[in-house]
Amino acid sequence: MPAFSDSSEQYDDLEIVTLTGDEGRSLDCYIENTVEVDGATFLLLLPVDSPIVLLAWDDNLEEEEASEAAFVEDPEEIEEVFEDAKAVLAELDLTLQHTAFTLTAKGELPPLEEDDLLSLELDDSDTQSDVEELQFLASFYFEEQKYGIYTPLAPLLFVARQDPAGKLELLSPEEPQLQEILEELLFEETEEFEEAEE
Repeated sequence: MPAFSDSSEQYDDLEIVTLTGDEGRSLDCYIENTVEVDGATFLLLLPVDSPIVLLAWDDNLEEEEASEAAFVEDPEEIEEVFEDAKAVLAELDLTLQHTAFTLTAKGELPPLEEDDLLSLELDDSDTQSDVEELQFLASFYFEEQKYGIYTPLAPLLFVARQDPAGKLELLSPEEPQLQEILEELLFEETEEFEEAEE
């Protein structure tokens, strides 16, 4: 979507809020848009820093088979490899952060090269599989396991409910209204972008 380019200049005037996870970690986000639904205020949020994902794969796989790698989602495994991943990203002048809901990296990402693009099929229990495109940043080994550090090309968006006191509550994927609210937020965001272009 045109409203979400990777240029940071467009976010200079946007308000920043902080999401807090159950584990006490926080995540700073730009407020992309707000909408009122049934008397409640909902915010469309975009992390200030670049989201980071870790992939693990068998070192015996050929380079073209990297799409068979698996996301590292176990909190204990992430904790174990975090310092190694942080050291590798530091060589790119990026600072890995153990933020809430997702790892993030502070700093300017390297230019996207075609050879650094990885497309992963995400299993969908319903019908078709979604494809997520990732930019390769670095790789490292931890106890003979190979890991890759990537950043998603698509923006990572969060939807939060704001109470009258200003406290934010992140909507879970199981929230019945989530899809309707997200569509409303994105629709208004696109309209605002088109008006600005005119």
